[in-house]
Amino acid sequence: MKFSLAFVILSIISINSFAQQNAFISGSVINENNIPLANASIQLLHIQKGTISNNNGSFSLSVPAGKAIALVISYAGYQTVQKKKKKKKGDTTKITVQLSTKITQLADVTVKEDKGRKEIGRINIDASNSLVNPSPISGIESLIKVIVGSNNELTSQYNVRGGSYDENLMYVNDFEVYRPYLVRSGQQEGLSFINPELTGNVKFYNGGFAAKYGDKMSSALDITYRKPKNQSGSAYMGLLEQGIHLEGSSTKHKTTYLIGARNRSNRNLLSSQDTKGNYIPSSADLQALITYQASAKWMLELLANTSTTKFTFFPEESKLTSSVFTPFYSANLGLDIYFQGQERDAYTTRFLGASATYQPAKNLKLKWMLSYFGNSEQENVDITGAYLFGDRNFDKSSSSYGLITNPLGAGVYQNYSRNKLTIDVWNATLKGSYDHGNHAIQWGNSIDRYTISDKLNEWQYNDSAGYSLPYTITHLPLYSVLKSRLHLNITRFSGYVQDNVQLKNNTDAVLQMGVRYNYNTLNNELLVSPRLGIAFKPRSWKRDAIIKASAGVYQQPPFYRELRRYDGSVNTALKAQKSWQLSTGIDYNFALFQRPAKLTTEMYYKNMTDVVPYDVDNVRIRYFGQNQAKAYAVGWETRLYGELVKDAESWVSFGLMRTQEKIANFSYQQYKNAAGEIIKANTTDQVIADSVTTQVGWVRRPTDRLVTFGMFFQDYLSTNKNIKFYLNALYGSNLPYNIPGSVKYRNALTIDPYLRIDMGFSALLLDAAKKQHRSHSPFKDVQSIWASFEIFNLIDRANTISYLLIKDFSNNTYTMPNRLTSRLVNVKLVVRW
Repeated sequence: MKFSLAFVILSIISINSFAQQNAFISGSVINENNIPLANASIQLLHIQKGTISNNNGSFSLSVPAGKAIALVISYAGYQTVQKKKKKKKGDTTKITVQLSTKITQLADVTVKEDKGRKEIGRINIDASNSLVNPSPISGIESLIKVIVGSNNELTSQYNVRGGSYDENLMYVNDFEVYRPYLVRSGQQEGLSFINPELTGNVKFYNGGFAAKYGDKMSSALDITYRKPKNQSGSAYMGLLEQGIHLEGSSTKHKTTYLIGARNRSNRNLLSSQDTKGNYIPSSADLQALITYQASAKWMLELLANTSTTKFTFFPEESKLTSSVFTPFYSANLGLDIYFQGQERDAYTTRFLGASATYQPAKNLKLKWMLSYFGNSEQENVDITGAYLFGDRNFDKSSSSYGLITNPLGAGVYQNYSRNKLTIDVWNATLKGSYDHGNHAIQWGNSIDRYTISDKLNEWQYNDSAGYSLPYTITHLPLYSVLKSRLHLNITRFSGYVQDNVQLKNNTDAVLQMGVRYNYNTLNNELLVSPRLGIAFKPRSWKRDAIIKASAGVYQQPPFYRELRRYDGSVNTALKAQKSWQLSTGIDYNFALFQRPAKLTTEMYYKNMTDVVPYDVDNVRIRYFGQNQAKAYAVGWETRLYGELVKDAESWVSFGLMRTQEKIANFSYQQYKNAAGEIIKANTTDQVIADSVTTQVGWVRRPTDRLVTFGMFFQDYLSTNKNIKFYLNALYGSNLPYNIPGSVKYRNALTIDPYLRIDMGFSALLLDAAKKQHRSHSPFKDVQSIWASFEIFNLIDRANTISYLLIKDFSNNTYTMPNRLTSRLVNVKLVVRW
């Protein structure tokens, strides 16, 4: 009893002493409409102490007494407020903090940062993460792949919701930009158009995008380059890529400039490929953006880019291995190929765009745009390979370790190509916007002129076991021949009008209505695509959640690749691929570990008609050249963003999807003997007595991947924030692989799941904010120096990109996987001034 009484007395004295040493501040956080803001952050400035508001916007916090303190109140999408207080011991104060919507003013254009949440499919990407994200391709696309998935680390291209690479739109400062078309593999690919060092704002739409974006069916990437205010720059150097950028503005900011130059070589990356030889890849580009504020109402802009990519390859040998396991047979199959010859490819692109923006009033803006895109591509291949195929010996104690000891097949093949492609695109556009009351109206009209000229000359010779394939006794045929010439002039007219309506009711809703048209002289097809989107947040909801939905028609007129059939002929009567799409989702802001976090989730359905089927080999897409299929895609995606440590955002993405197609008149014959047994059509020892036609129904599309997972994670040492850690992880379940030209064996093969983990470490070597340099120091103008160490493919997984088909002496076909890159180390140094 005495002990308990003493404990209670001491406790009361301690609590009273604590209360006397501290003061208390409580209150609520509300927005401009006096609606409570849940999970708002309330922090003590320069002190690791704080709290968050509850569902009613209320909070309570103990603060040191007797000295001045500063409360920092913040909430995503709102202006941060700072309150200074000095409280006496034991004081209790109640305050009400009203936060205003954050507004960013950019050259007479007002953008409210919370509007992006009310656009279906929109994902905002922090461009600064592209340089620290450990990935073989440094750029904005490496971050997009974490969101949509990937199956090839050598390419900057990506698939979105079951679409092909050709179904993605890309804009830079409202100008549409393009990619090379003849690239067959990621090895040949160069730099992306987008320079992340020049990038200010990134908006990525993975579906449901508005009518103002063009006529493609999968995604839209909208890039805005920065408008600098001060003289600064950066330079980086790594084993794979080097670059420099300069930026600045005139005294009164009337003229600004951004200049960036990059050089990239994948030689170190390709040295780990299964095919050994002398790889000489190179890619370089130069890019500039100049703006001039001619008056208070006129803004002029010039964007220019030139890029050159070369790929030279002298192959020597390739040793492929595949293990076979069945209940009746198991073996380690090997393929040894010895090469002669070379490959020389060159891709050159040029872009020049000019715009004039006129803003006679705050609510009215007009923009005139002119642009030119030029693309010149050449492929020169003459490679002969002699191969031996059979069982490979993996007994390390044997003298024949690693050799093929039981040959199953042998032969020679030769690949030859002399291909040229030239594309010129001229564009003229007028677009405008007008705000009136609760309406934000946008419109635009464009005229494009495409000139396409190409010359294809390809052939392949196959000799298996001394017999030329296909075998005939009268002449010596080639295995495949592709010869074609094409010259097209296409004029395309397109335009749109859309209205974003702020509904004044209890739901705080935004309704987006729009329609676009497209007409081209290639097939004289007129397309009309209405699109509708809505986002709302019931005001009675206490949680910060927005519900979104969209419905629309998305149609894609054919361009270059879709027109070509497998045999090289061109179908100029090809119609646009058409789809109608539905999507719905929710965007929810909340607190995780007392830090801001966001959860987004969407469900979608795409119904497609007049589909042009295609096959994918590495990054090369080969179309059937006919509108002969219908297809669908259905899926669910979710993403979680959060700061596991302060000021270091990480995210995970997870998706489920199924996409299939049904190709019209897609069937094959099966032959039977007199006993009703299925036999081969070219059999010589049995008589064909009957045949059955088998119709192929719904099959998986080449991009059908059931599960995708991506994670970007960053952290730093608790004792030193200048040492950081980054992790990039990707997983995708299996993909179908189609045997070219085969109806019966479509979907016969699968590519194993793609799994890759890349890791990086960064250390801040110099920080001007913490250390003043002397006037004669060579680092006096340097703001920071970062050093990075990266490990690509940390788990050294041999991911498969495609298959090589090989026949043995008995005419049986085997598949040998073509692998992607193995583990590799990269170092990088980044200097900013």
